[in-house]
Amino acid sequence: MGQKKLIRFAAIKTFPNVLEYPENMPGAWSDFFANSHPITLELACGRGEYTVGLSRLYPERNFIGVDIKGNRMYIGAKKCLDKGLKNGAFLRTQIEQISRYFAPQEVSEIWLTFPDPQLRTAKAKKRLTHPRFLRLYQQFLVPNGIIHLKTDSPQLFQFTHRVIELYQLPIVESVEAVGALTHRPELEIKTHYESLDIAGKNTVHYLSFRVPEKPLPNIDEILQDELRRTEAEETA
Repeated sequence: MGQKKLIRFAAIKTFPNVLEYPENMPGAWSDFFANSHPITLELACGRGEYTVGLSRLYPERNFIGVDIKGNRMYIGAKKCLDKGLKNGAFLRTQIEQISRYFAPQEVSEIWLTFPDPQLRTAKAKKRLTHPRFLRLYQQFLVPNGIIHLKTDSPQLFQFTHRVIELYQLPIVESVEAVGALTHRPELEIKTHYESLDIAGKNTVHYLSFRVPEKPLPNIDEILQDELRRTEAEETA
């Protein structure tokens, strides 16, 4: 491990806005933030650009960036500290373990900003909008909580639409090209990954939808069979 990473890993252990694999957190976030404002998560946050940006835009809400990579998380956590954004925090853990840290109905919204689209059909269950993750989110989302997806992957965008269709979930907004939406300040926040598209050739898609309180049935194999058929047709 490089010296720079070691320094950052040591630093976040001292940051008051970073928690690494904490215990006894479900139901305790209002104590952590010293208020009962609604909580929004940025999952697989990387450098936490959305956690920082949303914290600045909406001081009446709390935001938590979640990721396993403390080296990247350091950047967003330090920006929140430097800017005095007390409503922005970071949680270091695996996404698959996220339900361990929140009580039922403790989270209002989730942002997925440029998550790995996991393009191979064999890895589809790792997509953060896959039904197995939606069932995970249901464990701590408020009824009809909102999930936001921002991606430059048309495959992930279309896949998520298909999941929504299968479950008949309410769509809040679906936008093929984010660049046309100048009235949404949260969509103007740029992630590090997004800024790498210097020429601006990649089309960014946005989709938000609601997840009901009632447990979603397991349709994973139905979805997987569809993906296999589509893959077979495309390679035939």
